[in-house]
Amino acid sequence: MINSSILFLLLLLIIGYIANNQSLMIAVSFLLIVKLIGLDTKIFPSLQKNGINWGVTVITIAVLVPIATGEIGFKQLLDSLRSPYAWIALVSGISVAIIAKQGLSLLANDPHITTALVFGTILAVSFFKGVAVGPLIGAGIAYLLMKMVKLIS
Repeated sequence: MINSSILFLLLLLIIGYIANNQSLMIAVSFLLIVKLIGLDTKIFPSLQKNGINWGVTVITIAVLVPIATGEIGFKQLLDSLRSPYAWIALVSGISVAIIAKQGLSLLANDPHITTALVFGTILAVSFFKGVAVGPLIGAGIAYLLMKMVKLIS
């Protein structure tokens, strides 16, 4: 019997196909396979609990590869700091990391916000060629905006 979660995943698979988004299609296919072979109760809780941290680790590894290969070293770092754009990038990197930290706690403590953020990310990935780091950054931005709304009211 096909339940609503499988139908929802199939819909996302179709959206991924229409949008030609390989990452979404791979992610949905993986989840469908795990669910259909009955390993969802063993795998999903761990993925839900640790998946974002694993994903951040994989992204961090990818970003650090140029350092490991020697393409980027201390000379390039020092040279880049002479550029005003590098300083903007430095401040942006710090800001995003701090904002995302607040987003992690929001995602952990507010499930209905998580649903909206995940759906927003799926839409952005599918139709606007976005990248699926959105829930974490989106949660951080949502956290900041919610704090601002509380201050105003």
